[in-house]
Amino acid sequence: MKRYLYNYIKKDLKDKMVFIGGPRQVGKTTLAFQFLENGDEDHPAYLNWDFPDNRPTLARGHLPANEKLVILDEIHKYKGWRNLVKGLYDKNKGKKSFLITGSAKLDYYRRGGDSLQGRYHYYRLHPLSLRELTKKPNASHTEQLLQFGGFPEPFLRADTTFWRRWQRERVQRVLQEDIVVLENVKEIDSLGLLAQVLPERVGSPLSIKSLKEDLNVAHETADKWVRILENLYYCFRIAPYGPDKIRAVKKEQKLYLWDWSLCGGKGARFENFVGSHLLKYCHFIEDTEGYHMELRFIRDVDKREIDFVVLKEGKPLFAVECKTGDKNLSKHIKYFAARTAIPRFYQVHLGETYVEDVDNRTAILPFHRFCEELKIP
Repeated sequence: MKRYLYNYIKKDLKDKMVFIGGPRQVGKTTLAFQFLENGDEDHPAYLNWDFPDNRPTLARGHLPANEKLVILDEIHKYKGWRNLVKGLYDKNKGKKSFLITGSAKLDYYRRGGDSLQGRYHYYRLHPLSLRELTKKPNASHTEQLLQFGGFPEPFLRADTTFWRRWQRERVQRVLQEDIVVLENVKEIDSLGLLAQVLPERVGSPLSIKSLKEDLNVAHETADKWVRILENLYYCFRIAPYGPDKIRAVKKEQKLYLWDWSLCGGKGARFENFVGSHLLKYCHFIEDTEGYHMELRFIRDVDKREIDFVVLKEGKPLFAVECKTGDKNLSKHIKYFAARTAIPRFYQVHLGETYVEDVDNRTAILPFHRFCEELKIP
């Protein structure tokens, strides 16, 4: 399967380095190998900082002589990686292309050193989504993605036992390999507990105060640990949106997981599933077209709420409310449609009903049809 970013990366590799960030095991290395003939871990153009035999070669700045494309995997774990990559690029510009991948936010883990500004394009690779599987998704595709998540290996296996074992091993690798190397955190067990309790917070305003009490740590520590998991693509937070006239909340944030299959409740899992698709939509437009995109939510002081609103260059494009079944139009959509300038509302669900409510600028429709309408990649 050619991932949805393949053609964009191929084009950008002609004139700049390309960075690919994303969660561990989302398919970054597999995508990178698609740019090599017979690409695999033994290919001379593939250098991985996690491989002890590759580290001396990378630290000395030695590259394979006859390869036009060089893949540097997990290089951000090297303290001086930015200076190293800058030097390699400047020395070989026009002769070699560079594809750098990592299971962390490469623009966050700078590790000091010279700036790479203007030398690379950055892409965020997301889990599989409905329209990446097929341009005509249906309810069965939705059901399988909801159950097994969008990470390629457990999704393609579609086996519950394999999914459970894979989940446990993946979280352990994030904690034991990524956090230990990248962050000065000794309380790995407590961070593991945080990773376990976050699925229970999905879709609700995230209370750092509640987390710090559960973990028995300081407020600053709990907040730092959540940020660490965000930087490693384990979870993401979205901020509120709304003009003053609707008395919108300003500081509350909602948390979601990059792997929605970890959510236990059906409603929370579906909301996370929708939010992940919308974040992928925002990141895709940002990374390929350069527009500033934001995913937010609407909530006022009286607890009326719309699950998501998508902004482009600071202006709302549309809002989305999630319902697991076919239902009448949400009274909260009616309320906010009358008081905001949001041009379009969607109420998405897991049923088959499609209804247009012209008065409230709203479509009630199955989520797979929503993905088709917006062309979410």
